[in-house]
Amino acid sequence: MTISITKTYSNDKNNTKNYKLVLPKTIKSKRKIVVDDVVINLLKKHKKEQEKLITKFGDSYRDRGYIFANFNRYPGYPILTKLVRTRMARILKHLEIQSKKYNPHSLRHTHTSLLAEAGVDIEEIMERLGHSDEKTTRTIYLHVTSEMKRKASDLFSSLMRKQREKKD
Repeated sequence: MTISITKTYSNDKNNTKNYKLVLPKTIKSKRKIVVDDVVINLLKKHKKEQEKLITKFGDSYRDRGYIFANFNRYPGYPILTKLVRTRMARILKHLEIQSKKYNPHSLRHTHTSLLAEAGVDIEEIMERLGHSDEKTTRTIYLHVTSEMKRKASDLFSSLMRKQREKKD
């Protein structure tokens, strides 16, 4: 299954009612991302819970088909990115993790690094991120993880052993 990225949510002033849906920055940013059954099932479960709340709110719910919609003061409007940031910071604080360097966007960086660590090629990663420039993906999003460093060290050691064995 896929998730289509066709628009970008823009809300510079963090005003619930004053937001825009704009076209993504580049042609490549408009894309379909393949996701597994776990993600699809979680989204379906979320949708069922959302439908119960929509029924509860009735006509006061402004239904525009948002996956993550507000159910507080402005039911049906998109959730503010500031709210997501605040909740993430609260969770990180509870877990005793320094929250200043982590935010919702940092999950995009983590996703990229974990894909690279798993051996996914750079073109596929670029496609998932909506990048047309490999340099952007490599310099901004692709971070070397501890596991990648360990694998590089193990590979180097293995190559050195093979070289020694050839000499013997």
